[in-house]
Amino acid sequence: MKKLIIIGGGAAGFFAAINAAEGNPTLEVQILEGSAKVLQKVKVSGGGRCNVTHACFTPSELVEFYPRGKKELRGPFHQFMTGDTMEWFSTRGIPLKIEDDNRIFPESNSSQTIIDCFLESAKNAGVALKTSTRVDSIEKNNEQFIVKTTSEDFIADYVLVASGSNTKVWNMMQDLGHSIIQPVPSLFTFNIKDERLQDIPGISVPKASVKVLNSKLAEQGPLLITHWGLSGPGILKLSAWGALELHKKDYNFEIEVNWLSKKQDVVLDYLKSVKKKQSKKQVILRSVFEEVPKRLWEKFVIASEISIDSQWAQLNNKQLENLANQLTKSVFKVNGKSTFKDEFVTAGGIDLKEINFKRFESKIHKNLFFAGEVLNIDAVTGGFNFQNAWTSAWIVANSIESN
Repeated sequence: MKKLIIIGGGAAGFFAAINAAEGNPTLEVQILEGSAKVLQKVKVSGGGRCNVTHACFTPSELVEFYPRGKKELRGPFHQFMTGDTMEWFSTRGIPLKIEDDNRIFPESNSSQTIIDCFLESAKNAGVALKTSTRVDSIEKNNEQFIVKTTSEDFIADYVLVASGSNTKVWNMMQDLGHSIIQPVPSLFTFNIKDERLQDIPGISVPKASVKVLNSKLAEQGPLLITHWGLSGPGILKLSAWGALELHKKDYNFEIEVNWLSKKQDVVLDYLKSVKKKQSKKQVILRSVFEEVPKRLWEKFVIASEISIDSQWAQLNNKQLENLANQLTKSVFKVNGKSTFKDEFVTAGGIDLKEINFKRFESKIHKNLFFAGEVLNIDAVTGGFNFQNAWTSAWIVANSIESN
């Protein structure tokens, strides 16, 4: 009986283990996890609901959500896609649902449902699990591998590295001859100290445009004001696409926010029309744009040098221009970043040029496989990083079965 050792008890590791063991009853499958608990990233995903994947069912469209790995994933997505993921969970009694923003969650709204599914499926398939077992080194021994851990050594015919962002494991891969693209954070929020954002955490705007000044980086999407600055899909997408460039800037830069995603002159003309129609009303009392919540509107009015008791009729052209600029060209100084909840994602990892993506196998060592974020592949938020994990793990499992 041949043996597969999987390094990493996360999403990709379990998905590969289950598929490999179910597809090949003569294969012994063992997962080695360094910590005491498994599937911790699954547990916190989607605010504890587990954002399993995304309702994008065309490979050519799906790859557009991957700042790194776009070209390499096109072929693999033709083998195992989002629809396949939904069917996989459905056949195991886990119905999924598509939400309005196309994110896909279990109907239970609990990540524990996914965790229990993996643990039960792995157990039923005969997968062995060893926790608190840190891998110290991996050595090639003729056609096999010696995996040395803190407790014992394992002999394996196949090794799958599914350890996510793990510097120690990346160092081991370098020892085996692989190149590592220096990892930098992706999917992070922006730290901003600005009076316009103070004391209004939780305020959100549905469709804003954000660009990094003195760069080509720009994104659209919902924005969320937090205790420390700005978050939300618009910011997270910007952080993913700009991961390398923003790292070079040491996370100190300026952004321009158009809270309405409308042209400044259009907004100014509208404000002038409001001045005529609502001349005797106080400016600060009600936001004239449904997209801008009242508390944020109040911040913009004050920042536009408009007194809190001013009526629309009292505003001069300069004040109207100031208000239009606050709404469409707000400049904020970003000074640092914060991890997006507990969903730490990196740009970087195993150099993609060294991988055979028909099998997710090393081009340097036969029967050494990779799945998930250990590779230099990452995506924007919305279930796309998990889909990379499912696809790569499924292909690895099928490649081992066909050996």
